[in-house]
Amino acid sequence: MSAVATGDRGTSAPAGGHVDPLGDPFLRTRFAVPSKPATYLPRPRLTRHLGQALETPLTMVNGSAGAGKTVLVADWTASLDRPVTWLTVEAEDQRPGMFWAYFLQALDASGTPLSGRVHCPADPSRVSHQVLSEIAEDLVGRDPAPVVVLDEFDRVSASEVAEQLEFVLQHAGSGLRLVLVTRNEPMFSLHRYRTAGALTEIRDAELAFTPEEAAALLELHGLRLPASAARAVVERTRGWAAGLRLCALAAQESPDPETYLKEFEADRSTVADFLLAEVLRRQPEETQDLLLRASVLERFCPDLVNGLTHRTDAGRILAELHRENAFVEQLGQGWYRLHPLFGEILQTHLRVRHPGLEPDLHRSAARWLRRHGTLPEVLAHGAAAEDWDFTAGALVDDLAIGQFFTGLRSDDLNELFSRMAPDATGPATEIVRAARDLARNDLDRGRAHLHHAEERLSDEAGDAATAQLSCALLEAAAARLAGSPEQAERAAETAEEARSEVPAHLLDKHPELPALLLTHLGCARLWAGRFEDARAALSEAADCPGGVSTVLPREESMGHLALIDYLDGWLGRAERQALAAVTETERFSLPQPAGSGIGRLVLAAVAVDRNELGRAQALLDEVDELTDDIQDPVKAAGRAITAARLQLARGNARAAVESAAPPASTAVASPWADSLEQLVASAAHLAEGRSETAAELLRDLPDDQSACAVEAARIQLAAGHRGAAIDLLDSVSAESRPGPAVTVRAALVRAQAAHTAGDGEAARRFVAQALLGARTERLRRPFLDAGRWIRPLLAAPPLRDLAVGWLLPGSSVPGGPAAAPTPPVPIVVQELSERERDVLRRLAQMMSTQEIAADLYLSVNTVKTHLKSLYRKLAVNRRSEAVRRARDLGLL
Repeated sequence: MSAVATGDRGTSAPAGGHVDPLGDPFLRTRFAVPSKPATYLPRPRLTRHLGQALETPLTMVNGSAGAGKTVLVADWTASLDRPVTWLTVEAEDQRPGMFWAYFLQALDASGTPLSGRVHCPADPSRVSHQVLSEIAEDLVGRDPAPVVVLDEFDRVSASEVAEQLEFVLQHAGSGLRLVLVTRNEPMFSLHRYRTAGALTEIRDAELAFTPEEAAALLELHGLRLPASAARAVVERTRGWAAGLRLCALAAQESPDPETYLKEFEADRSTVADFLLAEVLRRQPEETQDLLLRASVLERFCPDLVNGLTHRTDAGRILAELHRENAFVEQLGQGWYRLHPLFGEILQTHLRVRHPGLEPDLHRSAARWLRRHGTLPEVLAHGAAAEDWDFTAGALVDDLAIGQFFTGLRSDDLNELFSRMAPDATGPATEIVRAARDLARNDLDRGRAHLHHAEERLSDEAGDAATAQLSCALLEAAAARLAGSPEQAERAAETAEEARSEVPAHLLDKHPELPALLLTHLGCARLWAGRFEDARAALSEAADCPGGVSTVLPREESMGHLALIDYLDGWLGRAERQALAAVTETERFSLPQPAGSGIGRLVLAAVAVDRNELGRAQALLDEVDELTDDIQDPVKAAGRAITAARLQLARGNARAAVESAAPPASTAVASPWADSLEQLVASAAHLAEGRSETAAELLRDLPDDQSACAVEAARIQLAAGHRGAAIDLLDSVSAESRPGPAVTVRAALVRAQAAHTAGDGEAARRFVAQALLGARTERLRRPFLDAGRWIRPLLAAPPLRDLAVGWLLPGSSVPGGPAAAPTPPVPIVVQELSERERDVLRRLAQMMSTQEIAADLYLSVNTVKTHLKSLYRKLAVNRRSEAVRRARDLGLL
């Protein structure tokens, strides 16, 4: 099976793995070994040196731009008797997920795929340590070891990618031969490799042409120079391959090449500027115009260039330029690109020769690419042209508006459209503005832009199905933020009508759209207390396909399903669902912590019920880290009530009332949120001795919510209203199927009522019932909140035997050792990585962050990142707590 096959930690790519983590097709040209120009000069001294690369794990060819690095390595690989994997690195490979996805695809394309258990990263920004370990383990023992060439590796300036690559290289042993072609020093521990004799390196000085090589190169261009003239050229160009080639091309047209070659300055940038201008000026007028216009493009094909030049012969001209070595590089599949230096200077000439033409070229390129290219290229050129109506229209027409909410391209889209001019007021631009605002939870501004968009759409004739469907998604998002289930239902109906008018291929391309719609609808229903209707929509969203493109709505839906379970009293079920939500983002290597935070919020609420108060606080802190300003009413209410219950558990009644403040005004009230807020206020009064005030607050509490009715009964009983408490308990319908968190509390209220009435046997029976229900859930808080009356009952057999080991210290075996309380399960199910364990062991040795970094050959920032992740997984906030918790869990 291919190394990019789908798996538990894998990508959402279709069978065969033809798309990268952003959902775009892999660019096959990046895996092609560059072709040698007709005037390429073999240099045996360098290829012999490169031959040592087969004996060392790491090879570095480090030279300046135009030094001939790439073509040298390409010529060497052609002579090898083993498969060669070639990957040309691009700027987006700064993101680890993109880099490793292309790395694995390159291996596959070269005929040396890894096994099916190695999964391709699905998030462009992250790759899990487990995936790196799988890659290294799969390479171990390969014979012959695959040769992997990373061309233009200098484009990777992120230390994280370099550290990951070095990890794989180190642990692959003799199963990998890595060749880095770069303009600068890679962020590897090169001194280690040099000391061990494990590094082959060729640098600028060795890449420079000798006078003999320069003379031979010039001869290939038809220029025969005496040795003294060749030596002078080498001195002035410092043996720079690109300078020599440019020099040769320009001198070919001179009647006295030797004199011509003596006229330029030796400074490299001056040489480049002068010679590139000379090459351009020597081309025919139509070729000059073609090159100038093509300079605005990262890559181009003849049809695209024809569109920019209004010609029909770009194919012939580009092929001739490539054959003539005129700094037009062939990418394969009919695509070309300009040498970067040449392209930069051409753009400068374009602005001088044709001021004001550049935006028009970007506009033409954007329109051609809209028909034939990829959406990111379309948006980039449209934005460069400042044609915002077109650019926003392209995004909306592609049905990609949901990407503002999914985290895949949201940062890129926000940055790109942040430059949008205020005078762009078409319907598509208003839709984009609305999406940006609503994705940031700015309801008022988002609604205003959405209203403007819908007004303009109603004024325009023609097919607007994608715009209508986009508006329906945004209406659903606004309805959720406003707490308006009615508006959300209307948006869902509008979306269903618009879907029938949208081409099927667009719907298939964007599975995030229905996932987001269902999530917003389910959350609005949940706010209104329609739990079963909410569960139906959220379950459908959680089951949506689409891999990484739908991971965030799936995570959010799973988290809200966990909240419903929690509100119904099913703690264990809520915890499992919440853990699944949290680990859903980890499964796709998203940055941690990631997601909406609702799963962690439910885990915090469960931790309060289990009296794991430190863990609850750590989880609430993570929620706050994920969302600085919580505007979603469900999440805001959940956060407020959980924090309030935590304060009550700590004995801070006044702080609990302040924490339970309701969210901002919403279209409809939430029955469960309002009831829980009243219960917190009532419990606070009870804790401060105002039992009658506590009971009075519950007078208008609805009786159709089991959990609220039971809690109200407890407070009524504490206030001395035994009859009212029993009536509330009797009102709880068995058909509502409340969970243990409800039934345990109900049993304790009945036990206290029996104890107050002097019926000790009934009290013990109800307490035993509560203990049996609470034990499997580790539900401790109800017993701690019950008061002093329960302590003598728990201290005596047989109830003590049911409580020891999880609620009380001691042993359930007569005469046996005291059992330690069951430690709380980890916050997430992911284990510590090997590197995190390395850091943890050094923490236990009292080493500072700087000392750990030096000892592990890591940067201080990288160690801090590992520490942050380690603290999160152990649910601690400080070093000493991490070491103590690790020892408790047997990690040290």
